[in-house]
Amino acid sequence: MTQKPVMSEEEVRNWFSSQLPQSDFEGKKVLLIVPDQTRTAPMPLLFDSLFEQLNGVVEKIDVIFALGTHPAISEELMCQLLGIQPEERNTKYAKVELINHEWDNPDALDTIGTLTKADTERISDGLLSQEVPIQINKRIHDYDLLLVMGPVFPHEVVGFSGGNKYFFPGISGPLLLNFFHWLGALITNVGIIGVKGTPVREVVDLSAQSIPVERKAITFVVSSDGTTSLHGLFYGAPEDAWNAAADVSGQTHIIRMEKPFHTVLSCSPTMYDELWTAGKCMYKLEPVVADGGELIIYAPHLKSISVTHGETIHKIGYHCKDYFTEQWDKFKDYPWGVVAHSTHVRGTGTYENGVEKCRMQVTLASQVPKEVCESINLGYRDPATINIEDYANREDEGVLLVRKAGEQLYRLQEE
Repeated sequence: MTQKPVMSEEEVRNWFSSQLPQSDFEGKKVLLIVPDQTRTAPMPLLFDSLFEQLNGVVEKIDVIFALGTHPAISEELMCQLLGIQPEERNTKYAKVELINHEWDNPDALDTIGTLTKADTERISDGLLSQEVPIQINKRIHDYDLLLVMGPVFPHEVVGFSGGNKYFFPGISGPLLLNFFHWLGALITNVGIIGVKGTPVREVVDLSAQSIPVERKAITFVVSSDGTTSLHGLFYGAPEDAWNAAADVSGQTHIIRMEKPFHTVLSCSPTMYDELWTAGKCMYKLEPVVADGGELIIYAPHLKSISVTHGETIHKIGYHCKDYFTEQWDKFKDYPWGVVAHSTHVRGTGTYENGVEKCRMQVTLASQVPKEVCESINLGYRDPATINIEDYANREDEGVLLVRKAGEQLYRLQEE
């Protein structure tokens, strides 16, 4: 399919002036919800364009970073992500509050609704049946309008990221997050990634209906070349803006391959500074790894498994879904979102008669020591022994090199 043309900076700014009705924002207190550093996005251009359009129109505009369970970030990094220069922080942007989401602070959360057992059983087609509180950052009540501004990519848990996902899990509590991440794991990464209509997306959209504040979204699709160039901008209700962007992402971010590869070198960009996020280098490439093949996450900059969830991961390790479901009494009390992450990183496999057989080998080439990798059921390679160019231009031999992994989804043509 033909991709949309890349938008120039002038076209981006013109889009904000022509497609963002000031009447939607006039006199309102606006909470802008944006991604952290783990997403490729031209946020300085977008934030400046938005601020120029709304400053003086809105009563107030603040920014919260949709961290999910990612670690809090410094104000310096917040300003860097938004393109706010140091001299502007106390002048042009002096009244803008920059907020970290606190998913693990009960005092920062408010319960705004509940997914009933009937809801979860219907949506999951009987895979899960339980009542789930819908919790969100209570700061939403301080505003008249919640405005999401974030990219859309193929996503391992929800199908395509963006839209209402910036509320759940972006600024939500852990209960709903754990529920739908495990639901995604039960469906499997390969079964859900790059698919628009998924049960997890239905959970997210249904939960968003409980938000008692007006919602809007600006969604966008970045170029497939790994840069922050844009193929499209969309504005409206989060569901509608996401739907339009997901269609473009499906054309832009899914690469079809003729045959699987026995060796994949998946290079992690530095924006993934722990395996919790660098796992995307596995998720996006699992569909094209041959049975018995190896995927190497090449991340020489990476030092940790997860700042937030490392303790749990070191206890449970990385295993296929069946390893957990066949021993559910042993693992059911661990955070389900972490268990889901484990299955996504390790990939599909079986667990029978006490023996786990994963479809493929997953190897980590990073600063994480060999003994740690082995203790959590991952292969180990010293990144110093890897010359990236040795893997280049060898597709005919069954070897694939992906120089910036994590956002482009690779699938086989017949899928």
